[in-house]
This record gives sequence, structure tokens and C-alpha cells, in this order.
Amino acid sequence: MTQEEIKRHRVESVLKEIIPEALSTLDDERINALVVTDVVCSKGRSDAKVYLDKSFLSPKEQGEALRQLRTVAGYIQNHCKQSEGWFKAPRFTFEFDEQLEKVSRMEELFKQISRKNENSEEKDDSDES
Repeated sequence: MTQEEIKRHRVESVLKEIIPEALSTLDDERINALVVTDVVCSKGRSDAKVYLDKSFLSPKEQGEALRQLRTVAGYIQNHCKQSEGWFKAPRFTFEFDEQLEKVSRMEELFKQISRKNENSEEKDDSDES
């Protein structure tokens, strides 16, 4: 791992802690309780994608939350700069994390496959008797 990658991972880790802190200071209940699942910075650390958990929001609420987050992105950026003493902070874009859904869907598929395999083994055992 290069020195640049180490710095980027460090910034991502710090942002994962600071962004929820900044969100919690806002008065808007639609966004102040959002859970940050991941932060991915660009190579030069000038931009960062912030991934949020969407499990408790309807599609309409997700759209409203993203709209509101775009409005307060500058505030969050300033909060990050001030709390860490940085000269500048990355520009944030917010997205809802699709990975959690994909992982749970895959786990469910594996369970189904496992059940089918167990059933077919039981059937094979009864055929041999």
C-alpha cells in the first residue's frame, strides 16, 4: 500500500466518524439520524462519496433526504474542516448503499440452495433404502 493510499484511507476513516456527528447537529429529523455505512474518497481526496443506510426509509423519503443533504453539504464540509483543522475538506456526494440489500439477497439465496441440497440428499438416502 502506497503512502497516498494510506492517507486516503485515513481520511475516509475520519470522515466516517465526523459526518454522522455533523448530521446529528442538524435540526432536520429526516437526515440527522441517517447512518453512514461507508465513505470513499477520490484519488486526490478532493471528492468523497458518502454511502448511507436506507433500510428505514421509503423511496419518497430517500429522495427528500438526498435533496436535503445536497442543501447542507457545505455545512457538513465546514464542520469537517473545523473539527479536524483541515485547510480544505472533500466535496460530498451522498448515495444510499445498495450493498446491504445485495448481501442479504445473496445470503437468502445461499440458504435456499442449502435447503434444496439437504432435501435432495434426504431424497437420495430414502431411494437407496
